[in-house]
Amino acid sequence: MKIGLIPPYAAGPVEERAFALGFARLAEELGFESVWVVEHVVLPEAYRSTYPYDPSGRMPYGAATPQPDPLVWLAAASAATERLRLATGILELPLRNPVVLAKELATLDRLAEGRLILGVGLGWMREEAEAVGVPFEGRALRAEESLRAMQCLWRDEVASFEGRTVRFHRVRCEPRPFRPGGIPVVVGGHTEAAARRAGRLGNGLYPLVPPERIPELRRVM
Repeated sequence: MKIGLIPPYAAGPVEERAFALGFARLAEELGFESVWVVEHVVLPEAYRSTYPYDPSGRMPYGAATPQPDPLVWLAAASAATERLRLATGILELPLRNPVVLAKELATLDRLAEGRLILGVGLGWMREEAEAVGVPFEGRALRAEESLRAMQCLWRDEVASFEGRTVRFHRVRCEPRPFRPGGIPVVVGGHTEAAARRAGRLGNGLYPLVPPERIPELRRVM
């Protein structure tokens, strides 16, 4: 069995250098397979959106809890480790420019010598999307096209993509990922739509549900 860890955001100074590097090194020394880093760009002081992973509909920590950028955090962790897999768990794909993100991820995967795992999701908080300036509606289409576009940039020496939200023609994006097959993708979610998306575009599903919803998750999977 392979076991991964999520840093204890509410309990420790995850954003501090000593904590981040120490956490990654200790995880590797203890034999854990991977570390998974959460993304929230901003958190509002108050929100009406429903947190889907707790019966209360509220997040287990407040807006003042530091959540460092996952790619920067994982880059630091990669320099402190040799075997530990480095994962985004999850990256809010609709909030990011996919062409820029493809370059960032490929560079990180090169520096980590193929240890990166890309966990992606749609995001659930309307207020966060509005703060970033991205429409909340249509995020599933943007996420799917973004993922396809990034995989195209990683796969093809000269890449072109024509979608409704992402377009480019005959461009090169170097470096490409460390592994010829690209960066493995895990799709976050617990719905049938997420499972289908994982089947089409990913290598696995990253569900997060309370214990009472496990039977529902089994039906989905």
